[in-house]
Order: sequence, then C-alpha cells, then structure tokens
Amino acid sequence: MVERVLATDTALALIEQLKGKHGPVMFHQSGGCCDGSSPMCYPDGDLIIGDQDVLLGEIGGAKFYMHKNQFEYWKHTQLIIDVVDGRGGMFSLEGVHGKRFLTRSRAFTKEELDELKIK
Repeated sequence: MVERVLATDTALALIEQLKGKHGPVMFHQSGGCCDGSSPMCYPDGDLIIGDQDVLLGEIGGAKFYMHKNQFEYWKHTQLIIDVVDGRGGMFSLEGVHGKRFLTRSRAFTKEELDELKIK
C-alpha cells in the first residue's frame, strides 16, 4: 500500500536520537505563520490533536498529522520528511541540534491515487 508520508534515513536517525532523549515523539505539519510550513516534532501528547487533524501515517514510529484544510491541498502528494542543517521552528525538538526537519514532496501517480481512492 502506498504511504502518504515517508522519511529519509537521515530523518529516521534524528527521530531515533530525539526519542532517546525525549521519549515517544509526534509530528504535525505546520501550516505556515511563525514557523513557515515545516514538520514540527513534539514529545508525544504535547500538542493536542483535534478532530480537524488528519493522521497521515507514521515515520520512525512517530505519528504524523496535518490539519484537514491543509490536507486538501496536499492530498495528491506524498510527503518525504528529510533533515537539513539549520534552525527550524523554535518549538520543534530538533532545533537545539542545529538541524531541522524539511518536507519534500512528489505527486502521486494515477495508480497510487486510485489505490488511495482520491479523485
């Protein structure tokens, strides 16, 4: 089955490092504003997930959410979470490590969209 969200090996390694320090973690794709549109990493449960949030999947054992309004724009793409050097969102756990998570994406193929039942 096609996955809506994946992570690079570099991102998976950083997730493991963060879990070792903070325990279980979770992600929420930021919709903009102060931190831009970045995947934000929090200790699991620190961000209240509501009925307006969509669970896209898991990366490195961490649940990955996005607000449903933003999901409407992204539903035709697969998110690929990567890591680059630099400072990310000030509330995201990786910031103190001089790294930041970065969302890359690619459009799903017609076959993948059919599998996901997206029109």
